[in-house]
Amino acid sequence: MCSPSGPTRIFLPVVFMLTVTPFALAQRAAGTSEFGPVMTAYLGYLHNEQEVVDDRVSRREISGAYYRRNSNRIQALRQMAIRLVRQSNNDYVPELEAVTFDEFRTIFERPPKPSSFRQDEVIANKFRYLGSVHTGDTFYLFARLDPYEQAELLQREAKAKGTPDNPTAQRVGESTTRARRAVPK
Repeated sequence: MCSPSGPTRIFLPVVFMLTVTPFALAQRAAGTSEFGPVMTAYLGYLHNEQEVVDDRVSRREISGAYYRRNSNRIQALRQMAIRLVRQSNNDYVPELEAVTFDEFRTIFERPPKPSSFRQDEVIANKFRYLGSVHTGDTFYLFARLDPYEQAELLQREAKAKGTPDNPTAQRVGESTTRARRAVPK
């Protein structure tokens, strides 16, 4: 058996590493990435939010209670997002809101009673109730309805009440200008 020359000894391992490394990295990425790009980005966003809260508490810009509540909120959002994506097998995360009972006024004009909420119920024509998560505090999680869902919901309600689809629309034959005001001379 002959031994390879000096340059060949260096060249062969480099070629081997260049050909094997991409396959190993692709396998590791495929094995650890349970989620698609949207969910991965959302989890990255939540991680960044946690880093901001950690940084602010380390500089004593926020109180310990504020830190705990926001850390718990981030954890609740993470749990709900993972639950939604796993249940639907779809790489889609709606705009989520996590609020405690005492924060209901931040998203509702007239806060409803959480004991009356049912899973997937639409509340105030703006939010879909997803459930509650207990992470230190009890957070009620909502998915904000997109404008198309809101319009469809309002249209269904209007039809159920027997009102026209768009009562403020201009009627056929109506003028788009208004009469001029006569000013005395």
